[in-house]
Amino acid sequence: MRIKEFITICLLLVSVSLFAQEKTIEVTGVVTDMNKEPLVGVNVTVKDKPGLGAITDINGRYKINIEEFSRLVFSYIGFDTQEILVKHQNLVNVSMKESEAREIDEVVITGTGAQKKLTVTGAVTNVDVEVLKSNPTANLSNALAGNVSGVLAMQTSGQPGVNTSEFWIRGISTFGANSSALVLVDGFERDLDEINIEDIESFTVLKDASTTAIYGSRGANGVVLITTKHGKEGKIKINAKVETSYNARTITPEFADGYSYAMLMNEACITRNQERIYQNDEMEILRLGLDPDLYPNVDWMDVLLKDGAMTYRANLNMSGGGSTARYFVSLSYVNEEGMYKTDDAMRKDYNTNPSSQRWNYRLNTDIDVTKTTLVKVGVSGSLKKRNAPGQGSNVWTSLMGQSPISIPVMYSNGYIPAHGKEDNRNNPWVLATQSGYKEIWNNKIQTNISLEQKLDFITKGLRFEGRFGFDTNNQSEINRIRMPETWRAQRDRNDEGKVIFNQQSAEKPMEQTSASTGERREFLEAFLQYNRAFHAHHLSGTLKYSQDAYRTTVDIGTDVKNGIAKRHMGLAGRVSYNWNYRYFADFNFGYNGSENFADGHRFGFFPAFSLAWNIAEETFIKKHLKWMNMFKLRYSYGKVGSDKLKIGDTTYRFPYLYTIKDDGNGWTWSDYGSPDNVYTGMQYTQLASNNVTWEIATKHDAGVDLSLFNDKFTATVDYFHEQRDGIYMERNYLPGIVGVNTYPKANVGSVRSKGFDGNFAYKQKIGKVNLTVRGNFTYSKNEILEKDEENAVYPYQKEAGYRVNQAKGLIALGLFKDYDDIRNSPQQTNWGKVQPGDIKYKDVNGDGKITTDDKVPLSFSDYPRLMYGFGGEFRYKNLTLSVLFKGTGNTDYYKAGLPDGYGNYDVYEMGYIPFHKAVVGNVPVQAGIQANRWTPAWYSGDPSTENPDAMFPRLTYGKNENNTQVSTFWKGNSKYLRLQEISLTYNLKSLGWLNNVGISSVDLQLVGYNLCVWDKVKTVDPEQAGKNGNVYPIPARYAIQMYVNF
Repeated sequence: MRIKEFITICLLLVSVSLFAQEKTIEVTGVVTDMNKEPLVGVNVTVKDKPGLGAITDINGRYKINIEEFSRLVFSYIGFDTQEILVKHQNLVNVSMKESEAREIDEVVITGTGAQKKLTVTGAVTNVDVEVLKSNPTANLSNALAGNVSGVLAMQTSGQPGVNTSEFWIRGISTFGANSSALVLVDGFERDLDEINIEDIESFTVLKDASTTAIYGSRGANGVVLITTKHGKEGKIKINAKVETSYNARTITPEFADGYSYAMLMNEACITRNQERIYQNDEMEILRLGLDPDLYPNVDWMDVLLKDGAMTYRANLNMSGGGSTARYFVSLSYVNEEGMYKTDDAMRKDYNTNPSSQRWNYRLNTDIDVTKTTLVKVGVSGSLKKRNAPGQGSNVWTSLMGQSPISIPVMYSNGYIPAHGKEDNRNNPWVLATQSGYKEIWNNKIQTNISLEQKLDFITKGLRFEGRFGFDTNNQSEINRIRMPETWRAQRDRNDEGKVIFNQQSAEKPMEQTSASTGERREFLEAFLQYNRAFHAHHLSGTLKYSQDAYRTTVDIGTDVKNGIAKRHMGLAGRVSYNWNYRYFADFNFGYNGSENFADGHRFGFFPAFSLAWNIAEETFIKKHLKWMNMFKLRYSYGKVGSDKLKIGDTTYRFPYLYTIKDDGNGWTWSDYGSPDNVYTGMQYTQLASNNVTWEIATKHDAGVDLSLFNDKFTATVDYFHEQRDGIYMERNYLPGIVGVNTYPKANVGSVRSKGFDGNFAYKQKIGKVNLTVRGNFTYSKNEILEKDEENAVYPYQKEAGYRVNQAKGLIALGLFKDYDDIRNSPQQTNWGKVQPGDIKYKDVNGDGKITTDDKVPLSFSDYPRLMYGFGGEFRYKNLTLSVLFKGTGNTDYYKAGLPDGYGNYDVYEMGYIPFHKAVVGNVPVQAGIQANRWTPAWYSGDPSTENPDAMFPRLTYGKNENNTQVSTFWKGNSKYLRLQEISLTYNLKSLGWLNNVGISSVDLQLVGYNLCVWDKVKTVDPEQAGKNGNVYPIPARYAIQMYVNF
């Protein structure tokens, strides 16, 4: 009986237990943020119960049926996920805390202020300033390429003080006004390369019409937004940085030595049936160096250039303040030394080495006048001093033009040699060290004040901001120029065995001249901003008025127009709406005025809009694809106007005004030759163009922003399409019957550009190692749709349908094999008689002869269409290793001459072709290798030297019109992959003794910059290939940096 009772009791207990486990309860509650505002769309799920969940409503309320002792998980975009155990309670209210660091919460600075990346609907690139800081160059523009998606950049010179990169946002989209981007520092237009990188708080690139519309005409080519650091409430913080770097000489052109040069010179003459220049005995004297006065053999690169030079940088900043006022103070100094070998005897008197020094300062002060009123005052500036030799602009021309056998560095009797009076015949060493010196000073002072006023007493979320800026920029150049007496020895001696000298130029004692320029800029902006959330509805708006004036204050000249300030005025606005961070819509407009246009065309209205959809916030995604943090699709469309009127290197103003001047000619109403009664005539020197108006850019952008696996993988990819219409041009092809002797100007050009840009990052922790891999790319191409040009017989002769500044030339078919090949080919005598070994061209139009009508647009372009960068960061405890590679796609350059920037090449400037200027110019060392050049077998004794695929054609001493034509024969590809930067950082924060001396942390960093490059150019740095080595080389840098934080 007892056994039965025991079993019954056990069964009852089990039943009660099972019943208790299966009991469900209804749980309700409200989810708010830390300010007690309800959160809409919070995802409420049950842990380990897939498919069971709820979403908070417009009031932040939720309701869900769950089993007792279940765990509710509350997740919401931008907030930390919370997990709560529910026992028996039916009411669970939750207060969620915003996340500290997530991709979707990343703050992006745009034209209307700071906003979360999640809410951005336009094309924006936010740049990690810490990545840029390790770059050991003195100019910020050099750090952009390979680091910033949407930016194409090229550095063509390494000379201190002018070693900046030219950059374009999404490439070149016009052939009219310049394509440079607008750079704003704290809202004011400033120079990118005059900023101390240690002062920068944030760096953002705005790329599409939706994000740049707020800036009106100034933002037509994209905008770079930089905000500088401000002080924060708390005790004083002091940060110091010192850096020492060695700038090593890298790739410079290699030329044939004197003996090889003379051998090739003889070959060029003999194989063209000309008299040889150097006889055998002279060749032997040259080879043995027996008579350096008459038969010199000079390596001018070695004479002039050192192996490297030093750069020093230092920075000190302090910040702090209280609840009412805060401050940030910064001072910095950079000193870049040059690579020229200077004359020790002159060094104590003056410095002829190209060097640069710059001092920067900044003071930012924030004052809370009241709880709702904030005043910001900023003062900043820079003082820059640049040194250069007195004839510094001619040094590289002479260096490239002076052959090794023309003159010695110095004659044995102390005479200073020169091969002639022209720049390219002067002694490079003399120009660099004996020609005096230049000092160029640049002083910039920038002041700004802003007022921020909250207007919550009118309506919540309303605020006003006003800004005023006043900048001055003054530059002075002091030239102290001298030239010593120079001589040239005849290649002979007199009866007494003495060298005969001819004077080339008399001594010019030092003369001092100076020149100055100055300008002043004034900025005024006023904002009215509104930002408020109504449950799931988020609404914001901006109304902005702006005006600016630019005045030339020094060296105005005689033209009255130069004394008139250049002014802009504009009204811009933006309205933004998003629902529950899921659906976004923005509308922007700019109504801008410019003095450049006549009444009726002076103002333009430029609208833009953008839409976005964050798919990751859809309920079905949140339930089933929880690893998807953000998946945002974007599209924007807009128009932007530009009032820059520029043709070539000339900027025009007031095109609606005409100019009449005396032409200097006239009729004589008296005896012939008499000065009496001469009446001159008047003529138009500038025709009025009353209908000139805005150049309009119509922009489309479609993009996607991704954040996956709890921000482990993030990516952004954009497609862009832009068409520029109404490009300002001169009408050069009006028929003569029109009767004008100066050409009018009009909006007649059109260019279309399109491409892709994007970036990605992957973060992963492997054991104790934090790994980050990142990359970015930009691809852009353009096409001329319409241009004022002469009617052409053949379509390929027009520029329309091809790229901006695309070079035209002949298509080379190799070299003529023999005279039979010449006779059986189309007639090719337009540029003189050809011989075997000369360049053979394609008859494109099929008329049986080679002429300029056979010149066609050649492929690619002279700036990179594709630029990319990739690298990584590896962190282990206090040690960090960072690597960055950058590269470009196909980029043309021509070895036959220097480009003028408009698709034309001067084939008689410094180039690759041996002896194309006879005695002027060097010969590439590659030409001295027999396998690289075509040589007749009767001269070489080897039939294999008649190679129709050789790198160099049959040598010519002097001008060869046929072989120096711009053609595919001389076309090279300067695409490259460069190990841009590698750095190793060790943090000493954990060392206790540092705190005892007031130091919170110390970072030691070793940086290598421009360490290696893989390319096909080989002879020069690939970024300088378009200059054919005729510029100061870009150095490799090895730096030691130390950061100290107090």
